[in-house]
Amino acid sequence: MKKDTVCRMCSSCCPVQAEVVNGKLISAERKSFVAKEKRLPCAKLKAAADIVYSPERVTTPLIREEGGELFREASWDEALDLVADKFNHYKTHSGAQSVGWLRGMAADWGSPWDYANRMMNYFGSPNTIGNGSICFVAREMAHVYTYGAMAFPEAGKAKCIIVWGKHDGDTALGVAEAILHAKANGATLIVIDPIKTPLASKADIWLQIKPGHDGLLAMAMINEIIATDLYDKEFVETFSTGFSELQEVAAGFPVDKIAQEIWLDPEHIREVAKMYATTKPACIIDGNGLDMQLDMFQSTRAVALLRGLTGNIDTMGGDVLPQPIAVRNIQAKDVLPTGAQPITSAYPLFNTFSDTWGNQVQSCVVDAILDEIPYSLKMVVVQAGNPVVTMADSNRASAAFAKLDFLVVIDMFMTKTAKLADVILPASSCFEKTQLNRASTRNNPVILQDEVIKPIGDSWPDWKIVFELARRLGFEKEFPWKTAEGAIDYQLEPVAVTTDMLRKEPSGLRVEELKHQKYLENGFATPSGKFEFYSEVLRQNGFCPVPYSKGFLKHPISFSEQPETYPFIGISGARDIRFTNSQYRTIPSLLKNGVGCVVDIHPADAEKQEISKGDSVKIETPKGSIEMEANISKVVHPGCIRIAWGWGDYNSRYNLNSLTDDDRRNPITGTPSQRSFMCRMTKV
Repeated sequence: MKKDTVCRMCSSCCPVQAEVVNGKLISAERKSFVAKEKRLPCAKLKAAADIVYSPERVTTPLIREEGGELFREASWDEALDLVADKFNHYKTHSGAQSVGWLRGMAADWGSPWDYANRMMNYFGSPNTIGNGSICFVAREMAHVYTYGAMAFPEAGKAKCIIVWGKHDGDTALGVAEAILHAKANGATLIVIDPIKTPLASKADIWLQIKPGHDGLLAMAMINEIIATDLYDKEFVETFSTGFSELQEVAAGFPVDKIAQEIWLDPEHIREVAKMYATTKPACIIDGNGLDMQLDMFQSTRAVALLRGLTGNIDTMGGDVLPQPIAVRNIQAKDVLPTGAQPITSAYPLFNTFSDTWGNQVQSCVVDAILDEIPYSLKMVVVQAGNPVVTMADSNRASAAFAKLDFLVVIDMFMTKTAKLADVILPASSCFEKTQLNRASTRNNPVILQDEVIKPIGDSWPDWKIVFELARRLGFEKEFPWKTAEGAIDYQLEPVAVTTDMLRKEPSGLRVEELKHQKYLENGFATPSGKFEFYSEVLRQNGFCPVPYSKGFLKHPISFSEQPETYPFIGISGARDIRFTNSQYRTIPSLLKNGVGCVVDIHPADAEKQEISKGDSVKIETPKGSIEMEANISKVVHPGCIRIAWGWGDYNSRYNLNSLTDDDRRNPITGTPSQRSFMCRMTKV
């Protein structure tokens, strides 16, 4: 039997059709606008049944034996009663704020995020924390402070596409197919990336930029477009504010000066600036390569400014502003005690730029546990994340979670974080639960992630875990829903959509027809109502109203103050289509016939270090060291090495985040330099 749903094994939320026989998942196939023979393969989806039925899954609640290292199986009643008892214990003795809820990406940012926030807000703790400081949420804030929302590229209809710090062939196959479709139909493809990705190999122009210096390139492009009079004068004069201020700041970033600093040919920068400004429509597909940098807020805002400067914002084939679904906000933030301050209170703009994103600076969890700044966390629930591996400075993160009085982990697998837990609650996979994904609420159409098989063993879907825990905490009235459908219908009630209706429209139900140039009628969702080259709100809060109006960050890459000791730029490795962050490396079929855990070294650097392919290489920073097998490759620039990422759960020796720094953070978003850092390497 074929069943329609949404795959949530990564954040792409691809619509899929699952094959189910006698209640068992056999396979799943991604839907696409391109013919089957042209679709890009997803290794994770091919291994969906292997993941769902993996013998490594945790399928029953586990409680740590008192004073020991072993876990024993428990019923859900016993496990949830214990967790609820600990919630109330710490609320009584240390205050509700001493309990935190840390969210990873694996459970989605739609309804599962809403449910966790709702429960914690009614409990009285403001500390529901996401990982957006190292993901796209921080970049979304830069978009919001420029034109009111995070734009999405209509790559399939573009004539010029800039892919900046992203390789969708490993992350979002639907977008990758749209890029290749547009290129096959004559679109110019420009890739900006320090790595020669497979997409860079197909590009008409590839700019191999110096890691961590994307903002300089964006400002140089802005300078060039203004200086050569290629900007969209009608859009700038009618629909924007702050152009004169931008022009003044951008004048300090001439192409000839900047090119040398970022390892690029000035003529190539001019060519890209002219191509983007004069080819209509054009879009920019920006990605995580821009996110995990110390300078990420100013750099991503500078990239965002290019869209308005060239008139490519909210145009067909450009970068389109979303039409979010008017779902009911059920997070209930207003019920928090007056004056309740989250542990992320040092980042007020990031905490409040969105009605629903809430608190996203995950590093503050470690601060609160280890240093009791701004106050102490005693108990944490980690849902759908593996912070001791994925957070910067893993040694510090591990020390923090080991110090906690009580740790609860909600996950499908026994991760390194789960091994530190007092209680482990087994979560169901995406094929075993019905939920409303954020991808279907931030824009049209709405597509339901529908349960296609029953939960495996005694695992539960995330919504059920939160609902049952909330009831044990006394919130029966606040969580009246007995099913996922009941809660989803309540959230969708303002737009008169139900789960039954969504099931009848497996390709998606469009609440509102797609529109372009919505600003002609409504303006932009910014304080001025215009596209803001200059942000008065940022100025009032002591930040640059125009990117780099106070100059470029002196040391945008960690440990760059010590170039003689740490001469190489280490780059956090490629996102492998077989895995999602640290997940799925226990699945044998995904480990076969693929490049494993290696460090890519340029041949010139390898020769100097007397390193050959297959040699074991030690990589060090002031934070720690790891060892990996060498791979000699020209995909990296001389002076850079690319280190495989996400393998820390598989083997601690490979944990890249043993090298990264969390001491310095972006002052607006709390983002550490987790993507690039200075290091040294030696042959073992």
